[in-house]
Amino acid sequence: MSLRSRIIEDPYYRFKSAFEIAVAADLGIQIDVNQAGVDDWLRLPGISIHQARQLVALSQAGVAFYSISDLAAALNTQISRLQWLAPVLSFQYYDRALALPSVNINRSTLDELAQIPQISPELATEIINQREQGGKFTDLVNFQQRLGLSGESIGELMHYLQF
Repeated sequence: MSLRSRIIEDPYYRFKSAFEIAVAADLGIQIDVNQAGVDDWLRLPGISIHQARQLVALSQAGVAFYSISDLAAALNTQISRLQWLAPVLSFQYYDRALALPSVNINRSTLDELAQIPQISPELATEIINQREQGGKFTDLVNFQQRLGLSGESIGELMHYLQF
């Protein structure tokens, strides 16, 4: 299988070199730094799990990244260490006021859960009961299985939930 095929077929392919970054950029692959998750950051060579988690936490806290220099400052590193990643990085602006409300499902209160349009008062209560009895929800699949939710329901909820 060619490198191009591997990059196209595997959305979590971890790039290993500047050459692979260039191939990915040529294929139109972009990582939106203001929406990226840990897995997205880990695709990039030189980004550690600690750094990926830090960038995601900052983004979820409302920090917007507008350039490579913003990323370098957030990671307390030199711009030159990140500059070669620029071809696959996309710096999009999002108006936080227009963003969908979201909650951390493992820390949310009943009132916070009620802000999500697809969560009924009964489901909010069940979420809290499941969390108290079975521990934290680990991810969307775990959440779906423990609550017995349909794929359609998860499809409606997934944009509102953080784990």
